Amino acid sequence: MDTGPDEASAFYRRYLTRCNEHRFDDLGEFVAADVNGPTEGLDHYIAGLHAVTAAFPDYHWDLQRLLVDGQWLAARLTGTGTHTGTFRGIPATGRRIRTQELVIYRLAETRIAEVWGDLGSTVRDELAHPDTATLDPTASKPPRPYRLPPVTPPAHQR
Repeated sequence: MDTGPDEASAFYRRYLTRCNEHRFDDLGEFVAADVNGPTEGLDHYIAGLHAVTAAFPDYHWDLQRLLVDGQWLAARLTGTGTHTGTFRGIPATGRRIRTQELVIYRLAETRIAEVWGDLGSTVRDELAHPDTATLDPTASKPPRPYRLPPVTPPAHQR
């Protein structure tokens, strides 16, 4: 996609709107048939999104930041949803989760041609590790902050 940053940004926002409408079967307008990423091809790409919304029918992505550099886009997203169905072997918990994603896209010929990011793993990790997950602020138990271990300087710097 050889357009300017404004056109690429508008394109991505239209794509994200379609995702938030859960109209994944219409994504061929935005995603190349041979898209390459965590899955290969548009059918698998769409199936992955359907798997998320089957387990989280109210799943919604919010764009926090979008960087555009020629044919490259980097999106930082937060997602929220209520876990009401089985997802990657994890039975429904009824919990509302909040995820953070960083996704890199390469655009070619007016479509997303390559994607680097894995929403499925992000969601699975939120469910599998609730004590360290970034839970939705409306959830009953806040997440524990992650603390880095202390760093001991080398002997010659003490």
